[in-house]
Amino acid sequence: MTLFRWIAGAALLLAATAGHALDFKSVGAAPAILYDAPSTKGGKLFVAPRGMPLEVVLSYGEWVKVRDASGDLAWTEAKGLSPRRTLVVRAANTKVRASADDNAATVFTADKGVLLELAESAGNGWVKVRHRDGQSGYVKSSDIWGI
Repeated sequence: MTLFRWIAGAALLLAATAGHALDFKSVGAAPAILYDAPSTKGGKLFVAPRGMPLEVVLSYGEWVKVRDASGDLAWTEAKGLSPRRTLVVRAANTKVRASADDNAATVFTADKGVLLELAESAGNGWVKVRHRDGQSGYVKSSDIWGI
């Protein structure tokens, strides 16, 4: 009977985690301080610039545990995050195309670390993005982080 309970528990856990979608937010209008604990008395690890995308891992009162594009975990105050979605380019010379197709014309090229605004998910591994200068197009989801 114990083996049955263990298997049933494992199946429920897998079902719960498989349905969990990733939650991303962006740093709001002001830079956000990332701490090693959910308190302003914790050690300051990093200052995240305005617009930086962060994956929300855990919410704890007014604090959220976040993961950045490099995979590092830290805590920040929830009030410093915005629901506006931004993405960061992962590779140098990433091509942003006119349509969600490898053969489409290149609208612009974005370097590694450039922030783009999420316009919409286009499906089939493509995402529609907008640069802060107003240009928009489609980029492969594998070339960006934050989705």
